[in-house]
Amino acid sequence: MTSRFKNSIYTSFALLALSCSFAFAQSGPEARKPLTPVTEQMLKNPPASDWLLWRRTYDAWGYSPLDQINKKNIKNLTVSWTWGLTSGATEITPIVHDGVLFIFNNSDKIQALDATNGNLLWEYKRDLPRALVAEGGNPLAKRSMAIFADNLIVATSDAHLIALNVNTGKITWDRAVADWTKGWRYTGGPLIADGKIFQGMTGCGNAQPGGCFISAHNINDGAELWRFQSIAQPGEPGDETWNGIPLKNRHGASVWNSGSYDVASNTLFFGVGQPYPWMAQMNGLLPKKDGMQNNGLYTDSTLALNPQTGKLRWHFQHLPTDTWDLDYAYERMLIDLPINGVNRKVVVTVGKLGIIEVLDRETGEWLWHKETIFQNVVQSIDSKTGKKTIHPEAMPQIGKTTVNCPADPGGRGWPATSYSPKTQMLYLPMTEFCSDTTPIPVEAGQLYLGGGRAIYARRAIPNSDGKVGSVRAVSLTDQKEAWSFKTRAPQTGAVLSTGGGLVFSGSLDRYVRAFDDQTGALLWQIRTNNAVNSFPITYSVNGKQYVAVSVGNGSSQVTSLATLTPEIRNPDGSSTLWVFALPEN
Repeated sequence: MTSRFKNSIYTSFALLALSCSFAFAQSGPEARKPLTPVTEQMLKNPPASDWLLWRRTYDAWGYSPLDQINKKNIKNLTVSWTWGLTSGATEITPIVHDGVLFIFNNSDKIQALDATNGNLLWEYKRDLPRALVAEGGNPLAKRSMAIFADNLIVATSDAHLIALNVNTGKITWDRAVADWTKGWRYTGGPLIADGKIFQGMTGCGNAQPGGCFISAHNINDGAELWRFQSIAQPGEPGDETWNGIPLKNRHGASVWNSGSYDVASNTLFFGVGQPYPWMAQMNGLLPKKDGMQNNGLYTDSTLALNPQTGKLRWHFQHLPTDTWDLDYAYERMLIDLPINGVNRKVVVTVGKLGIIEVLDRETGEWLWHKETIFQNVVQSIDSKTGKKTIHPEAMPQIGKTTVNCPADPGGRGWPATSYSPKTQMLYLPMTEFCSDTTPIPVEAGQLYLGGGRAIYARRAIPNSDGKVGSVRAVSLTDQKEAWSFKTRAPQTGAVLSTGGGLVFSGSLDRYVRAFDDQTGALLWQIRTNNAVNSFPITYSVNGKQYVAVSVGNGSSQVTSLATLTPEIRNPDGSSTLWVFALPEN
C-alpha cells in the first residue's frame, strides 16, 4: 500500500472522528483571556511556574525549581482542591500553563481546569469505537500530552494525533497515524521539539509484523514527516540480528513513553521495549542459528535520532535477546556528570532490572552502572563495554518453570525516576520481588495472535522483610546509595523532586509522601482515595505553589504488583486529581 493511499485512508478516518467528537467551553464568569502562546524558547527554558513537558524539561529530570513548599513548611501542606476523573487506569501527567491545568481522563476525555480552584473551563470528549472502549485497561490511559502555540497535542486511544485549541477545546486538526483495529495503540504522549511532533507507537505485541515505530509530524496539521522502525527491517542495518526470522514474524519493540531532547546537539532520545512473545524460544531468537546474530535490534535499546530526518545517530542495546519482559522503555535523562575527573554529557536510564546505566550521550559509549535492588538475571556486566552475562538458570524454557527476580512489571516500572541538580542524586520508585515464570507456547499449527505468552507467579525475594516497595536515592557523582525508604506497598507512582529540597512519590496503598531529598526522612504523607499510579507535578499561579497528582486503579502495573500484597485493596473506580497547597495563613 503506498504512503499516499494510506494517508488518504487515514485522513478519511480523521474526518469521521471529527464529526463524532465534541467539546464545550464555559462562558460567563469563567471566561478568561487567551493563554500566552507557547514558543520553542519556552519549551527550551520553561517558566518555573508552568509544567509544559512530560518531565517538565527536555532533559527529563522530573525536577522543579519551585521552593515555596519546602522542608520547613511541608508539614502544613493540605488539600487545596480535587477533581473527579473518569474511572479506569489513570497514568497522566497534567500540563499547566498560565494558570490552566490540562488533564487527560481514561477513555479520551480532556479537560481544562482553573489551576487554582479546579473550576472547569472546557471539555473535549472523543467518541471512541465501542469495541475499543470494551477492551479497557492501559490502552485507554495516556501518560502525557504536549503543548505548543495555541494547541494541546494529544495521542488518542484510536491511534490519532489531534490538536485542541487551548482556549476552547475545539479541534484544530485530527490526523490518523495507524489503524487501531489492527492493534496499534498509544500509551506515552507526544514530544514537541525542533518545530515538530514526535510520537512513539505501541501495540505491536498484538501480532503486528515488523514491530513499532517512532514518527515525526508537522506541527501545523499532523502530517507525517518520517518514521523510524523500532525493529530493524530487511536490507537495513540490524536486520542481521534477528536470527534469520522473516519480518512478518518479528514482533514487539514498543515505544511506551515520550522521549527527551538535547537542544545543544539537536538529538532525540527514546527507549524501546522488548520483543514479543516474551520468551526467546517462542519469538525465534533462541536457539541461535549457525552464522546468525540473535540480539534482536532495536529492542531494549537507547536510540539517538536526528530529529530532522529520523536517521539513527547511535544506539546502545541494554538487554540483547530479552526473554523475560524486562524492557528498557523508560525515560532517558540528560545530565552533565563528572566521570573520572572529566565532565561528561551523559544519558541515564533505568530498566525493569533496576540497574542504573550511564552512557555518553554524544557517542553512546558505555560509562558505568549501579545495581539498586536484588536481581538474579544478570550475572555480571563488563565495566568497559556494558555487555551483560546472564545467569544460565534464569533463562526461561518451554516446559519448565524458572525463578526470575524481578519479572514482568519490573523492579522499576514505567513510573519515572527524578534527578535533582541540587543534590546530584537520582530518586527511584522501586519494588523488589521474584516470579515463578512459566512459558505458554503456541500450539503446533497455530498462529501467534498476540500477547506475552507466559504466566508469572509473583512472590517475595529471598529473606524478605515483607516490605516490597522502596524509594531510593543514589548519588550520581560517587555512585553510592544515599538513602532508602521502605514500604510494605509497591511503589506505583513516579517521583518528583523540587527546589524546596523535597522528593514526592506515591504507592499502591494510596499514600502520597514527601521526603527530605538529602536524608530520606519522611516529612509529610496523606492518604488519597485510590492507588497512586501517575506522575506528580508542581506549579505556581500568582506566586502560590501547588502540587498535583492523579490517582486511579486499573493499570496492568497496579494489577500485577497488587498480587504481592493481597491485603491492600483499592476501589475499582473513583479516579481523582488531587491538588495540594500551603494554607493561606
